[in-house]
Amino acid sequence: MRRPLLLAASRCLLPLVALTIAACGETPEDAKFAPACPALSLLQDADNITRFSGSGHDITEMQVAARITAVPAKCMRADAKHVRAVLSVDADVLRGPAAGRDAFDVRYFVAVTEGGNVLQEQDFALAARFRPNVDQVSVKGEDIELLLPVTRKKSAAAYHVYIGFRLTPDQLAYNRAQQH
Repeated sequence: MRRPLLLAASRCLLPLVALTIAACGETPEDAKFAPACPALSLLQDADNITRFSGSGHDITEMQVAARITAVPAKCMRADAKHVRAVLSVDADVLRGPAAGRDAFDVRYFVAVTEGGNVLQEQDFALAARFRPNVDQVSVKGEDIELLLPVTRKKSAAAYHVYIGFRLTPDQLAYNRAQQH
């Protein structure tokens, strides 16, 4: 199931698409090529998450750890005024010694920016389910649809999409400490 993350105020009706394309000056030649896509980045220090059961960071207190492994994405023209980008998040999830259960949801966010300004940000969850005697799983998140407004002078390349886990200040500090 695709979950839309819309930046446009409204959608054009199908019968009006041909008129809209003509009004914007888009030629059939323009429609032959794939539209430009927004840049896509994992937010530094937010591509990993580790949850501990206590206040320490000992491996025996680790409940779950996850790492974003891929963000497959594709772009297509939605209409003359919008580019549709569809992406999903893939991650490896590890159940730790202090897990105490077989299922975890790990929250992540998708943020769309333009010129350094956050236009929209939304949270999603990766659901990790572990079978008995299995401590690592690969999960794929739901398809996320971005509808990006474009003009003849502004392509979807004007936008930047950032993805990362939703971290607490302690989790962020832990990630930064692991890099040194």
